[in-house]
Amino acid sequence: MGRGFYTIMAAQFFSSLADNALLVVAIALLVDLHAPAFLTPMLKFVFVLFYVILAPFVGAFADSMAKGRVMFISNSIKIVGCILLFFTMHQYFALSAYAIVGLGAAAYSPAKYGILTELLPPEKLVIANGWIEGLTVASIVLGTVFGGLIITPAISSALLLLDFPFIDTGLDTHIEVAILFVATFYAIAAIFNLFIPDTGIDHRILKKNPSFLIHEFAHCVRLLWADKLGQISLAVTTLFWGAGATLQFIVLKWADIALGFQLNEAAQLQGVVAFGIALGAVLAAKLVSLRDSVKVIPLGIAMGLVVMMMITVRDLWIAIVLLILIGGLAGFFVVPMNALLQHRGHILMGAGHSIAVQNFNENLSILTMILLYALLVMLDVHIYVVIALFGLFVAVTMVLIRKWHLSNQSKQDSLHLIGMHKIH
Repeated sequence: MGRGFYTIMAAQFFSSLADNALLVVAIALLVDLHAPAFLTPMLKFVFVLFYVILAPFVGAFADSMAKGRVMFISNSIKIVGCILLFFTMHQYFALSAYAIVGLGAAAYSPAKYGILTELLPPEKLVIANGWIEGLTVASIVLGTVFGGLIITPAISSALLLLDFPFIDTGLDTHIEVAILFVATFYAIAAIFNLFIPDTGIDHRILKKNPSFLIHEFAHCVRLLWADKLGQISLAVTTLFWGAGATLQFIVLKWADIALGFQLNEAAQLQGVVAFGIALGAVLAAKLVSLRDSVKVIPLGIAMGLVVMMMITVRDLWIAIVLLILIGGLAGFFVVPMNALLQHRGHILMGAGHSIAVQNFNENLSILTMILLYALLVMLDVHIYVVIALFGLFVAVTMVLIRKWHLSNQSKQDSLHLIGMHKIH
């Protein structure tokens, strides 16, 4: 793959590790601030809000300069959000500060994925996505576990007792220590960003007018949804990320009710799901070619059905096996779909724009599903009912997407388009 690819992987690992640790820390901060329960999933809502609001512009921003520089700027914005969290005194200020971190993430994502299509040929995209997603999920595992550990009273108390000669850290609470550690990982990611090579792609933007960018973005959205392969892969990944974001909070609540876990323990179960996704992603990279990517759709149906089995689990080890299976199914079907979506987007409109369209749809799904979950929490719906509804929704939606794909192919075979190169 080359040194540039591994530098991208290192930058993505540390940035994602910080993202996932920070979510756990932010939840702990809301608990300390005595925030109502429905505000916990709203952390995810405000985080992805800028993905949707800025979708017409971040693609152009990602394509306007070298991707490594875009990623460096984005990680710097995340550090600013961490600093604001450090000084927060109110639950809504905490949400606002966390939204700033989301702003950095929104700007980061098109560059993170877009550089793959600039750096690698189409036939290596599934492998590259397998490695990137596998490493990203490894960072999710470590990030959630790390976040859970640094908010554990025994560990945070020990960290507060650390004394440096002639240095007054000014750290008074376990949350402040945790935020400082997270900001350090963002800084490490930013340093790696500086060493990402320029791919030699022309980064000049013909027009910078906001109305033109909005019109162009709307055109790109229509273009990708009209493509027979793009629409299927986009539908799958849109469902996956909306469901995945909601599942994060479902696991936290389920671990409390079914297993009696505290937040720091439940966060580690989120890491178990992520570990399963990593396994599935690596297997998909080894076993599924880009041309065969659409064949994994039935695994999405299976994932929805398996999720509903969580209702019956009371034993920790059975829970671990089940969560790994859920994650494995998710990773195995989403990696090929993601690679196919990137490939078709690159062919149709260019890397940065296509990833921005993808982010818009996926994060609109996250906003919708998180709001629905928050509403169910406000209405005090039992977590087992929520799990049943969630699993059924995923399974039925994947059945409908599969029927959509089969209907498309019965009218006109579009599979021959997979693997074609962009004509300049």
